[in-house]
Amino acid sequence: MTETVGKEIEIEGVDPRELYGAQNVYLERIKALHPTLKIVARGSSLKVLGPEAETRRFARRLEGLAAYYLKYGHISAEVVDQCFAGSALACEERVDKDAIVYGNNGNIIRARTVNQQRMVDLYEKNDLLFAVGPAGSGKTYTAIALAVRALKEKQVRRIILTRPAVEAGEKLGFLPGDMKEKLDPYLQPLYDALNDMIPPARLMKSMEEGSVQIAPLAYMRGRTLDNAFVILDEAQNTTLPQIKMFLTRMGRNARFIVTGDVTQIDLPRKSDSGLVRTMELLRGVEGIGIVEFDKRDIVRHPLVKRIVEAFDKNTENGNTQTT
Repeated sequence: MTETVGKEIEIEGVDPRELYGAQNVYLERIKALHPTLKIVARGSSLKVLGPEAETRRFARRLEGLAAYYLKYGHISAEVVDQCFAGSALACEERVDKDAIVYGNNGNIIRARTVNQQRMVDLYEKNDLLFAVGPAGSGKTYTAIALAVRALKEKQVRRIILTRPAVEAGEKLGFLPGDMKEKLDPYLQPLYDALNDMIPPARLMKSMEEGSVQIAPLAYMRGRTLDNAFVILDEAQNTTLPQIKMFLTRMGRNARFIVTGDVTQIDLPRKSDSGLVRTMELLRGVEGIGIVEFDKRDIVRHPLVKRIVEAFDKNTENGNTQTT
């Protein structure tokens, strides 16, 4: 017996009027080409009901149509027919198979190194993932791409980003502004990634609605995080009790990713960092994956890799003084 499923598809970064056509001419053509599906459009949201395999195929084809528009800036009746009336692969071939998520302006976010791909693969099999490695290796960017994909595909209801504000000693009350304004300087790298993947107006609305949230690590205590994708960034600056507190917030249908760089510990005593000890304790536990990045994964300016190598060599020579 064929299972009937419902799926809500959100069109990101494209004016739905461009996809639907004048007086919905393209939308009506798409509906006619999928008689086994019930398709209802409400602005940028499409609700689809029908056989599971056909529903998934339709979602891929619609994604391909949106990707075509983002790349070429127009859609025609011929493009719609090629995408939805051709062979089963006609439209799927337009979609990058390695894409994690489609970002703004048609930007395709994909794994660019072996360990980034390993992170994506381990995410599919584990609810908790540790990703550690040097600056510029893409661990945080890949984590946020996975979170945005999960939110877009309705796998979770919200994204929660947290980071220890070590420089402020987690005592944020003396800083001006509300909680968001106090934390913005510490969370800016996360915002930069989000701004690559979610249109600005949509991101602002998501933050107002609570589907994208920020919180200092100290404020996570006592919460149970259900139906959420939670990223703890800069985890090397957490103590063992702090990281234990964070990990035990995991609720039903939650996905956690912890990222950090053990060479950049800002705690008064580097030995207080709980990240390495936590990975030692949890390595091999079912449902937990660990990815360890190295300088080969650095995808920033080529000089960054050389800078990391120079500092690593300096440390190996026993000179750890910095200015």
